[in-house]
Amino acid sequence: MHITFRQLEVFEAVARHLSYTQAANELHLSQPAVSMQIKQLEENTGLPLFEQLGKQTYLTEAGKEMYHYCRSIAQQLDEAEEVLQQLKGVQRGRLDISVASTANYFATRLLAAFAKQYPGTSFTLDVTNRETLLRQLENNEKDMVIMGKPPEEMELVAVEFMENPLVIIAPPDHSLTAEKQIPLSRLQQETFVVRERGSGTRIAMERFFAEHGVELTTGMEMTSNEAIKQAVEAGLGLGIVSVYTMELELEARRLALLDVEDFPILRHWYMVHRKGKRLTPVAEAFKTFVLREAASLISRFG
Repeated sequence: MHITFRQLEVFEAVARHLSYTQAANELHLSQPAVSMQIKQLEENTGLPLFEQLGKQTYLTEAGKEMYHYCRSIAQQLDEAEEVLQQLKGVQRGRLDISVASTANYFATRLLAAFAKQYPGTSFTLDVTNRETLLRQLENNEKDMVIMGKPPEEMELVAVEFMENPLVIIAPPDHSLTAEKQIPLSRLQQETFVVRERGSGTRIAMERFFAEHGVELTTGMEMTSNEAIKQAVEAGLGLGIVSVYTMELELEARRLALLDVEDFPILRHWYMVHRKGKRLTPVAEAFKTFVLREAASLISRFG
């Protein structure tokens, strides 16, 4: 096959947007120029890469395979550029990172502190749920992911760098806020506002109470920690969240932590990437920075 980098660049944009028009706008090309590049690429591969059904553009099976390799080639070129720039002594680069929604409360501080040490760097930060993080890892889409304990069946490199205590929260005027060492069995009289199924917090919560033989009454399901905190503040039930999400609410005394036996549930944060992935220099620097700065971050929240 005689494929040019320009053809791959155009193909990647069309495949990502599933739109010739949006790809043309992004690349500052005319739509006929984009169509011509795709036509030449299809002629070189001998297979159709897109199909048009009505007004919607779809990738064919061959297109999906080409998109996979196209992204891999782009990542390798980015890595080569990073290495070559570092050899020139240029301290710059881009970090593409995803974090679990709970981790966003401290991840932005980490990135800000890192940027002060490496002012030539820039970032792309995606804050999302566990399911999306696992898909991104499977597809090798990100330089690094910060999340709770990753599944053991995936071929990943996971480095534990910080504790993530889960605590029980209540409105300040709740009767349990005045009690000490509340028995777990007492919680069966309460209703809990919980995260959606599949979230790391939900998995840890259900495992913990199952191990202690306690069955909770769950009311509303929420897809974010902010929604849980607002629901608890409104009196809709108790909640279980990471202590790192509670800084502002505790300072403003809008919510309170309950003193419950065997709490907090101690989890950990991990820096994760695909096994065998060659980290760019900026990704390596960020990984080293996080491992070095985690202890001070914990004391700041403590």
